Amino acid sequence: MKKIFLFFLVISVSTASFAQTKWAVDPMHTFINFEVRHLGISFVDGSFKKFEGTIDAAKPDLTDAKIDFTIDVNSISTGVEMRDNHLKTDDFFNAVKYPVMTFTGTSFKKLKDNNYELTGKLTIRDVTRDVKFSVVYGGTAKDQQSNTRAGFKATTTVNRFDYNLKYDPTGQMVGKDIKINLNLEFVQAK
Repeated sequence: MKKIFLFFLVISVSTASFAQTKWAVDPMHTFINFEVRHLGISFVDGSFKKFEGTIDAAKPDLTDAKIDFTIDVNSISTGVEMRDNHLKTDDFFNAVKYPVMTFTGTSFKKLKDNNYELTGKLTIRDVTRDVKFSVVYGGTAKDQQSNTRAGFKATTTVNRFDYNLKYDPTGQMVGKDIKINLNLEFVQAK
């Protein structure tokens, strides 16, 4: 009887050790930003205000993380309403036909210290391409309500023409490369 009890105890501890941990993005402490060259002499900054994101992981270093993110294209903001409305047209995102952008992580590889490489599938409009983000993991902390939080900074650059964002095909007025900067904070599910 004692051996059976010990067997079930070991199984329970092993299962608990490898249980999936779920995290949800905190929209109050997360920022989805981008920048693009304008006329080759300056930059226009923008952001997306509505999004959802999750992380599922069993390992403490998150190297087995499954990351999913959805961005509401209609929440784009550059601080100029006329430009924001133009970005929602078929010249760029076509928000009516393609109202969301998605990212699905396929690999989260630890490089050195708190530096990671996140690889995944980014879908904009009707195009899905592989993309790599450089990620700095800020660690975890407890907030005032004893929630565990994790912080990340992720950056990448994509070519907008790869995603059929076809306005100004010469790239002289609006640059072809879009730098994406993400400041992310996730809350662990209880």
